[in-house]
Amino acid sequence: MTLRLFDTASREVRDFVPLRPGTASVYLCGATVQGVPHIGHVRSGIAFDVLRRWLEYRGHDVLFIRNVTDIDDKILRKADEAGRPWWEWAATHEREFTRAYDALGVLPPSAEPRATGFVTQMVEYMERLIDRGHAYVADGNVYFDVRSLPDYGQLSGHKLDDLHQGESAGTGKRDPHDFTLWKAAKPGEPSWPTPWGPGRPGWHLECSAMATSLLGAEFDIHCGGMDLVFPHHENEIAQSRGAGDGFARYWLHNGWVTMSGEKMSKSLGNVVSIPAMMTKVRPVELRYYLGSAHYRSMLEYSDAALHEAAAGYRRIESFVNRVADRVGDVEVGEVTDEFAVALDDDIGVPAALATVHNAVREGNTALESGDGAKALAIAGAIRAMSAILGTDPLDERWAASTASDEAATAALDVLIGAELDRRATARAAKDWAVADEVRDRLAAAGVDVTDTPDGAQWALTTKGN
Repeated sequence: MTLRLFDTASREVRDFVPLRPGTASVYLCGATVQGVPHIGHVRSGIAFDVLRRWLEYRGHDVLFIRNVTDIDDKILRKADEAGRPWWEWAATHEREFTRAYDALGVLPPSAEPRATGFVTQMVEYMERLIDRGHAYVADGNVYFDVRSLPDYGQLSGHKLDDLHQGESAGTGKRDPHDFTLWKAAKPGEPSWPTPWGPGRPGWHLECSAMATSLLGAEFDIHCGGMDLVFPHHENEIAQSRGAGDGFARYWLHNGWVTMSGEKMSKSLGNVVSIPAMMTKVRPVELRYYLGSAHYRSMLEYSDAALHEAAAGYRRIESFVNRVADRVGDVEVGEVTDEFAVALDDDIGVPAALATVHNAVREGNTALESGDGAKALAIAGAIRAMSAILGTDPLDERWAASTASDEAATAALDVLIGAELDRRATARAAKDWAVADEVRDRLAAAGVDVTDTPDGAQWALTTKGN
């Protein structure tokens, strides 16, 4: 069997043939750390975590890069509105994203580069583009000349004259279709020195520099949300090809999480934060829900759909636990052929999950008929398949998440919420002594409080943190 993936660039399902046999190099556009993560933000992390796990299961040594955009117009604007340093704002929300990924069992990337750590590489990239006639300097800005690249628009399929880059106004552009590689310094904004004057990087340039610096001039797979196809990924291709790099050989894009048919986003005000979601269901159930649809499909969010998915996961969990209680230890077995066929077909998780649930029904029948050996073998296969999906019920990450834990978390949320309300009232009245007293008491109890634009969020700390 051969893994086949839908490549956005060619608009067809292609056999996956890695650049180097036995190794798969993957770059995922990660978070722009402007605020608290919601379920729309982390869907790509979960979807491509499954891809990574399947590549590893198939014997590939996976080099998986997930970047952090820590300098951006939105970060600067929101930090300024909150009266906080931009770097502190970015670092605070980067930690929130890390907590969310960890809570949902997303494997840590091989490396997680921050844009601000690759400015030198970005300057070198621009020098190459200027030397090759694909970029120009104007008033301290550096722009990419899109008409210098004949196949610009190939990824998105858009015609050049119909495109709009959606950029804030700059000066010196020769053509409104050109996009910004480097933004000249503005008063009060962070900047870095370059041969063309101080400034800061454009969003598209950041990813080209980070991806090629860590994975090489050509690598296997570039992933991200479908909203990034244009302009972000189109411009990444333009920069990289203009600089002489082969760049990504396959392009994979995941669908949005929607509410009422609209993309979940801060601007629509319909966000569902990860901390809030984990008061509704356990982390493993949330992961199961977010990963249950095909990665290229839209996932329409509703509380009913979330709880239906959680119930589906509990049926898998219940069977595996009953086998462990009645028969003995359930070791991880091998995935079924049907499961493998499903994932080899463009990471077909819905078909793979159908295989898991069919196995649960067969296993329950075996268990009730007294065929413990068959039930044990099926449970082992279910563990193997669930592990690929990141939801193995007996994984130590999830095993401690019991009904009593849910009740305890719900109770804590009520008690801690009351304390946070008291603290918010004190802060509004500028009674800093009471506000600090509440925070210190919660810290002493092992509760970490983070102030965010969406209100105070709490999490239990662990020893050593």
